[in-house]
Amino acid sequence: MTWQADEPYNDLPHLPPQSEIETRTVLKLAIEARAALASLEQAAQGMPNAAVLINSIGLLEAQASSEIENIVTTTDELFKYAQAESAATDPATREALRYRTALYEGFRSVQVRPLSVSTAVEVCTLIKQRDMGIRRLAGTYIGNPATHQAIYTPPTGESTIRDKLTNWQDFIHGDDDLDPLVTMAVAHYQFEAIHPFEDGNGRTGRVLNVLLLVSAGLLSQPILYLSKYIIENKSSYYRLLQGVTEDQDWQSWTLFMLEGIRQTSVSTVHKIRAIKELQQHLHEVLRDTMSGGVNADFLAVLFEQPYCRIASVMSRCSVSRPTATSWLNGLVEVGVLLKVPVGRERLYVNTAFMDLLTRDEGVAAAEAPTLF
Repeated sequence: MTWQADEPYNDLPHLPPQSEIETRTVLKLAIEARAALASLEQAAQGMPNAAVLINSIGLLEAQASSEIENIVTTTDELFKYAQAESAATDPATREALRYRTALYEGFRSVQVRPLSVSTAVEVCTLIKQRDMGIRRLAGTYIGNPATHQAIYTPPTGESTIRDKLTNWQDFIHGDDDLDPLVTMAVAHYQFEAIHPFEDGNGRTGRVLNVLLLVSAGLLSQPILYLSKYIIENKSSYYRLLQGVTEDQDWQSWTLFMLEGIRQTSVSTVHKIRAIKELQQHLHEVLRDTMSGGVNADFLAVLFEQPYCRIASVMSRCSVSRPTATSWLNGLVEVGVLLKVPVGRERLYVNTAFMDLLTRDEGVAAAEAPTLF
């Protein structure tokens, strides 16, 4: 079997890989990554309002995963239109918001039926907003669009692609005693190598990463912000994918993905702690500024999105528009919220929360593997 960049890789080997995957080095890092992921799950379970994490992490993941595909929008734009997707005028923002929708719908799907090829089709269809069936036409390649020089040409022929996807599905549900994190790393390479759709493969594959961990019972919510790690190490990501294709270097690739899970989990735990501290601080501010005492629902809605709408407060707290406006303007006066015009609306930005979400937690890659 030989591989050539400009020839369809119809000989892409089935899973599991023939070489040993869970080497001693891989298992050591898998244990560390599993511990970090377990700490993340525990921290998330300790959040009194799960929507705080689900809403914010989903949008940050959407932004980073889209940026990997050169679909660039700002965090500010995403949060601004998070509750009014149709109002967004920037195409990149709309596309990133569709990624978030695909992530949420995929999460709902795997709660009632196993992760499958059908899940991948549904996720890609939501991202692209059109029916995305399995690729049928030849001519797809990954490379330089200007020179048409291929770096990699995925398998071609619908029957071949479907066969490899069936094998991918069997692998992720196989009884092979692999650590689920290792399974995720291997499955992610294979999905990207199959490249089953005309477009949207990268983003679909990154949604599937999170869904696989949810399906394995390691996460109860889709809150692993792994795309940030990938975009920060984009050249290594693509180099190591290619390393599996060219040299069957599964170890370096698997270590890279495990380290991403470890770093991302640790970083998100730090962020959760900071959110709790900020919530406590704002609780004290509300206690001092609201004559009727702290309204728990009002505090909750201020953290479910950094951008708050008057209508959201009215609905969540069952209060009139004048009351909701008075509460929000009171926090503007003490410098907690920033009032900004968006079209005909006035939105209220929880600026400290926004800064917290977008800042780098500075997690060191302690004991990082040297093989990638």
